Amino acid sequence: MISAKIANTESTGAKVHPKTGRLAWLVATFFGCGRLRPGPGSWASAATVLLWWLISQAAGARAQVPLALLLACLAIVGGIPAATRVARESGITDPSFVVIDEVAGQMIVLIAAPVRWKTLLAGFILFRAFDIVKPPPLRRLEKIPQGAGIMLDDVGAGLYALAILQAALHFGWLR
Repeated sequence: MISAKIANTESTGAKVHPKTGRLAWLVATFFGCGRLRPGPGSWASAATVLLWWLISQAAGARAQVPLALLLACLAIVGGIPAATRVARESGITDPSFVVIDEVAGQMIVLIAAPVRWKTLLAGFILFRAFDIVKPPPLRRLEKIPQGAGIMLDDVGAGLYALAILQAALHFGWLR
């Protein structure tokens, strides 16, 4: 288990309430991936792709689409309150160590994508590109307060990447 002292942010000295805050910090940092440097968002996206590959192997082809949808929804529904709490406790509007938004966005890209290395890599690259560039209106979504703003720009990036990935699959650009 992660202790409250470990979950505290070094740069802000935020206090974590031992029983109620620990889960929010675990979810928001995706079990500590948000502490990895450089690029905690890229680490979280890579971990998501790797975990999805492992889970999808056990789940079987018929369960993959509903399971990807379920996992993306769980990341969003659990991520908004967790991101809100961690942002408040850290005193940072959009902390870079909150990476549950990357997990949600990356899972969205993987919905209905064949679990092959080329598709997973393309989905990873597309999501990271849209998340970093934030084409309109994604940048405006960041202005929504608290956890919803933290999460929704990445959900949008995931939807953009999903559309491009599905088009590439449809037109045979990715086999």
